[in-house]
Amino acid sequence: MSGQADEIMWQGRFIVARRKGTWEYVTRARGIRAAVILAIDVDERGDEHVILVEQFRVPLGKPCIELPAGLIGDHDACADENPAVAAARELEEETGYRAARMEVIGEFYSSPGMVSESFTLLRAHGLAKVSEGGGTAGENITVHRVPLTRIAEAIAQWRSRGYGIDVRMLMLLGPGLPGTRS
Repeated sequence: MSGQADEIMWQGRFIVARRKGTWEYVTRARGIRAAVILAIDVDERGDEHVILVEQFRVPLGKPCIELPAGLIGDHDACADENPAVAAARELEEETGYRAARMEVIGEFYSSPGMVSESFTLLRAHGLAKVSEGGGTAGENITVHRVPLTRIAEAIAQWRSRGYGIDVRMLMLLGPGLPGTRS
């Protein structure tokens, strides 16, 4: 397949539908990537809470529970944006938390059989609540601060209410994933 031509079937502002041979897939337009932020807040007793966002997602037709995230270089003026800078901006915009430091965990692919998009996973350190968050106009983001010890219960409750659950939530379940051995 590497020698076959890549055909654009349709292109919008943010995504491109492509075909290569018999394979159809989607890419981000203009080389845009995403930053996903694992933000864990530690309270005065040392208890850890993960910062999550709830946002209505049109492709799902329902709200989805996710890690905070945003696009890197989605404006021409910041096409070469550093992932840590984008992640810090998005974390504060969406959740109202500011990180003292962002640590790059690595590059990951969300659905490699259908989408070429990668995302950079970053861990936010030294969180401070500086605003209410909620995202930019029209995003209508609800912020959730969930104790890590209760994440499985929280996900089960959201799922029972018909919410979508982003696949990246699996990393929070870890050894507590239903059907796994301790």
